[in-house]
Amino acid sequence: MNASVSAQLASTVTTIARRSAQPLPSPAVLRQRLPLSATLAERIAADRDAIRAVLDGRDSRLLVVVGPCSLHDHTSALEYAERLAELAPQVDDQLLLVMRAYVEKPRTTVGWKGLLYDPHLDGSGDMAEGLRQSRQLMLDILARGLPLATELLQPMAAGYFDDLLGWAAIGARTSESQVHREMVSGLDLPVGFKNGTDGSVGIACDAMRSAAHPHQHFGIDDLGHPALLHTAGNPDTHLVLRGGHGAPNHDAASVAAAREALQRQGIAPRIMVDCSHANSGKDPLRQPAVLDSVIDQRLAGDASLRGVMLESHLFDGCQALSGELRYGVSITDGCLGWEGTEAALRQAAERLRG
Repeated sequence: MNASVSAQLASTVTTIARRSAQPLPSPAVLRQRLPLSATLAERIAADRDAIRAVLDGRDSRLLVVVGPCSLHDHTSALEYAERLAELAPQVDDQLLLVMRAYVEKPRTTVGWKGLLYDPHLDGSGDMAEGLRQSRQLMLDILARGLPLATELLQPMAAGYFDDLLGWAAIGARTSESQVHREMVSGLDLPVGFKNGTDGSVGIACDAMRSAAHPHQHFGIDDLGHPALLHTAGNPDTHLVLRGGHGAPNHDAASVAAAREALQRQGIAPRIMVDCSHANSGKDPLRQPAVLDSVIDQRLAGDASLRGVMLESHLFDGCQALSGELRYGVSITDGCLGWEGTEAALRQAAERLRG
C-alpha cells in the first residue's frame, strides 16, 4: 500500500470518527404512537381553509399568529394556550388567532436548538424524546381548540408533525434554500416565507414562485427511507415582512414597495407583518406599536395586509438557559407578556370593528 492510499484511508477513518449515529423512530411510527383522531383531523382541515380564506381576502379578518418564541415547558405552554383559547371567541369577529408552537430554533452560531432537539434543556440531545414531546405538546394545544403554527427548519423533521399544523413559516435564513422550497411545494397548508435578513423581499418572492410549482426531489418517506418525492406545488404561500439589518419594514412605504414587488412577479399581494425582530428593534414591548401601525394601514384601505405575528409568553422578556428558570418566561427571543398581548389584541379587534 503506497503512502497516498494510506493517507486517504487515515483521513476516512478520522472523518467517520467525528460523527456517530443514533436511530430515531420514523414519522409513521411516531404518528402511530401519538395518533391524530379523525375528528381533530377534520378540524385541522377546517382551520387551514379558514386561514386560506383570510390570506386570499375572502374573509376580512386579520390573521394573528401569536405565542411563545419557542416552547420549552409543557405546563406554561398549556397555560398560555388556555388563555389564548379563552380570548379567541371574544375577538374572532375581527381576528383569527393561531398559536405559535415553535419546537425548532435557528441559531446564528450555537445555542439551544429547541424542544425537538434538546427537551431536557441540558445539551444531552435526546431527540427521540424531543420528537415525542413536541408532537404530544402540539396535540395537547390542539385539544384546547386552537390552530397551530410553527417554523419548519429541518425538512427531515417536518413529517413528524406537519399533519398537526394550520400554518407554517420558512425563516429569513432558509427562504433561499432550494430544499425548503421543495418541501413547501408538497405541504397542504398555508406557508409564509420571510424576507431576507437584509430586508429585501426578492428571495421570498423567488421562494413563493418555486414552491408553487411541482417538484421531484430527494427526501424521506413516512417510514424513514430515502425516497424520490413528487410534489404538486403549494398555491397558499405569502410574504412575511420581518425587517432587516436593524431597520423595520412595516411602515406604509415599505409595505407598498413589497406589494409592488409581488405584483411585478405575478404573485398575489398577501402580506403578513412580523411585529418582532427588526420591526420592533428587538424590543418585545414595542410589538403593540407595530401592530397599531398595521391596523392604521388596514383602516386606511390597504387590503394586502392579511396578517401579523407576535412573540408572546406569560411574562415579558427572556432569560438565559442557566440555573433555575422562571416560569412562563422565554428562553430564546424576548416576548411580550400575556397582559400586554391580551390588551393589544383586544384593542386591535375594537379598532377594526370601527
